[in-house]
Amino acid sequence: MTDLRRRYQSHSPDDTRDLARRIGARLSAGAVILLEGPVGAGKTHFARQLILSLLPEPEDVPSPTFTLVQTYESDAGEIWHADLYRLISPDEVVELGLEEAFETAICLIEWPDRLGDLAPSDALTLSFTHDDVDSREITARGPLSWDTILPGDLHA
Repeated sequence: MTDLRRRYQSHSPDDTRDLARRIGARLSAGAVILLEGPVGAGKTHFARQLILSLLPEPEDVPSPTFTLVQTYESDAGEIWHADLYRLISPDEVVELGLEEAFETAICLIEWPDRLGDLAPSDALTLSFTHDDVDSREITARGPLSWDTILPGDLHA
């Protein structure tokens, strides 16, 4: 059940980066963020910026479109970044080991509709929409437990 709903207006890639960093600074193992939106809406940019903000040393953070999952070690714990676009059924999610990662790692999941019933009920969903090249609306939905993790305002 969704108890929390918050909207953010991002006017630039830097705004999206700042939101990702602010959320990332408060995450710990077991946090699952589901990233929804059309191609080009900013899901991968958000995930990449969140991951970079948690890494002890900067490194290349490629899109997992073809590898399906990229993992990283951070001081906050292991990070899994998954792009499920190419999956056909939730059974393939099980083969990737995501169910276990949901309990032990910070997980950023693009195309979460491919999870089906495997989507964790305590996950945060971020929905990205865009009207032009740089402007994005990001809607956060999830249980109230995310209230202390989400900033009240993107520009605060």
